[in-house]
Amino acid sequence: MAGTLNHDGFVYPRVMVPRRFYLYRRVDETGVSGTGVVANGVEWPDGEVTMRWCVKDKPNSTAQYEEIEHVVKIHGHDGKTAVVWID
Repeated sequence: MAGTLNHDGFVYPRVMVPRRFYLYRRVDETGVSGTGVVANGVEWPDGEVTMRWCVKDKPNSTAQYEEIEHVVKIHGHDGKTAVVWID
């Protein structure tokens, strides 16, 4: 199995790690969240997603989804909001 050489010279096994993302809203159809970065999230190695809203002057909330496609379907607003991967 291929691995990753660490700074200490040891080859550690490759593992699946969480991927971070944010939601970037270009158009706010509802007038609630505004535009720009409206949420931060993590896609876990099993495909589940945790997302936390970060809208200024609004209470933060955290939501769980079975997969990233559900986030896009619910919050994507037909391409007006994008999932932007950090990792």
